[in-house]
Parts: sequence; C-alpha cells; structure tokens
Amino acid sequence: MVEKDSPCRYTPDPQCGTSGLIEIMKILLHICCAPCAIYPLEVLRNEGHEVTGLFYNPNIQPYTEYTRRLDTLTAYSADADLKVITFDDYPMEEFLRGVVFREEMRCEYCYHMRMSCAARVAKKGKFDGFTTTLLYSKFQDHDLMRKLGEGLAKKYDIRFYYRDFREGWKEGIKTSRDLNMYRQQYCGCIYSEKERFYREPRHMSVS
Repeated sequence: MVEKDSPCRYTPDPQCGTSGLIEIMKILLHICCAPCAIYPLEVLRNEGHEVTGLFYNPNIQPYTEYTRRLDTLTAYSADADLKVITFDDYPMEEFLRGVVFREEMRCEYCYHMRMSCAARVAKKGKFDGFTTTLLYSKFQDHDLMRKLGEGLAKKYDIRFYYRDFREGWKEGIKTSRDLNMYRQQYCGCIYSEKERFYREPRHMSVS
C-alpha cells in the first residue's frame, strides 16, 4: 500500500496485463558493457523509470579491453541520452586478490563486488533501487545474482530491482550489431579469456 503523501507513481505492468502495476522508480543500472545495456535500458524506460548508469567493472582485463568497453559505452550513452557514473581508478588488483586460489568461486565474488558498489552508490545517491545488466546475459547465474542482490538490498537498505532481461537476448544482439557496436568475445577477467580461447594441446610438443 502506498501512503497518501507518497511521491511514488505507478504504471501498468506489461507482463501482467491490466492486473498489475509497476512502481516508477529512480533506478541505478550497473552496466557491464554497452551491448548488454541496450535491452534492459529499453525495458526500464518503457516502464517509466528514471535510469542512471554505473560502470564499475575492475574484473575486465587487460586494461586495453577495459577502456575499449568503457569507450563503447560512452559513445552509446551519449546517443541514448543516458547519464553514466564512472570512476577514475582501475582496482584490478583488488579483484585479483579476491579470487586468487579461489578461482572456482570467482564469479560469485565478481557479482558481489560489482553489485555491492552499485548498492552503495544507489544508497548514497538517494536512488529508489539498483539493478544490473548482468541479468540480461544467458551465460550468468541468475539465481545466484538474485540471491546476492536481495542480500545487498537488506544490508544497505535499498531495493534490488530483479527482472529476467534474458527475454530480450536476441533483440539486444541485433540492435548492437545494427549500431556496429564493439562486442567482446569473453566475459571480462583473464580466467574467462582463457576459457574462451585456450585449448588443451592434444600432444606434448618437444622443441
């Protein structure tokens, strides 16, 4: 129930027909890369939300890859009239210290590190809630991200907006290609780069 003097507004939920309503919010959208932002941004804006982006991804390596993804997002956000919060530093070492010798749990640490930043910035910036474009990717663990997001929402007393954006996977890919947008070939960290490109040799080579 919304109190009489509440500033909240509502709009019909397209997924529920006329039976559901969506609260219009000021949302901080953590963005992993520009191609993954296209569909979530479209959905959130169509629902009437006020969206601000956040680029915080120290997991992206090497630095040249990081800057290429940031530059792509900068160009896209200008065309999309999207304000994006960025940071001057690149704490790659913090990410590596968090996953070394625990590589099998690196994705959970990576989700938590980036979503924690989003929750803190959203709370400090007086946003109504936060979400992430990671929820657009069919390659990510949605159950884990939802669990982490809800936990962070309680910790920082800020709402976590969960939505399965994977429904727009093909649409986002098509739009990014139509825009001739840079599309990376691996998730971000050096471990994922190895998984994407490295193949175990069939035979030992002797030189």
